[in-house]
Amino acid sequence: MAGDFKDNFSKQSSVYARFRPKYPDALFEFLANLCRRHELAWDCATGNGQSAVPLARLFGSVLATDASDRQLMNAEPNPRIQYRVAAAERSGLATGSADLITVSQAIHWFRIEEFWTEAKRVLRPDAVIAVWCYAFVEITPDIDAVVNRLYSEIVGRYWDFERKLVEDGYQSLDFPFAELTAPPFMIDTSWSLSHLIGYLQSWSATQKFIAANNADPTEMIARELADQWGNPSDVRHVRWPLRIRIGRNPPENS
Repeated sequence: MAGDFKDNFSKQSSVYARFRPKYPDALFEFLANLCRRHELAWDCATGNGQSAVPLARLFGSVLATDASDRQLMNAEPNPRIQYRVAAAERSGLATGSADLITVSQAIHWFRIEEFWTEAKRVLRPDAVIAVWCYAFVEITPDIDAVVNRLYSEIVGRYWDFERKLVEDGYQSLDFPFAELTAPPFMIDTSWSLSHLIGYLQSWSATQKFIAANNADPTEMIARELADQWGNPSDVRHVRWPLRIRIGRNPPENS
């Protein structure tokens, strides 16, 4: 693993890769359309490559870095993607080399001011940076209420304080770029009950609860969740609104 970072996901890296939702293709197409050039994208804190893989369809090459080697072990191979163990604040990229930087559901774990410095160094003049997150799943009001009880009442005290940045959609972050307006984007998928439970087990707070109590907190809501779900093999519509900050690096003559 690279450097000194808060590693909440290496332990359940295979669970994370299997159960975390994928981002909409329209998001990456929108970001690519903002870029003047499409030679190199840096997907920082790539995890298992959820954003790197769609970026590889739109850019000549993608550097996908993560501080966790175990996360990268579960990444999807792609000839246009170079996976590298690296801290967000020390990418190893050449100065002025990236046309786009993306950070999905991760910047709250960074040393943020140091990362901004690294991003400004790595971006070409007038290139684009986008950071985004999702907080609360939306299925039905009754199912959402059960999931939110797990989130707040059962594992609530096991969330790191950085989670507050996700809850406010990164709006409280100092964002030192020329900010651009993004249209609304939504993660939109369909899951069975077992897939939802796998996702809940991938939460960092769930894993901390398990480590502290030697018990899976999802079992505490399993019956209530099943009652609200109905037939466990039924597939339900699952959504998360994305909260995104997009900015442009100032051009050299600004």
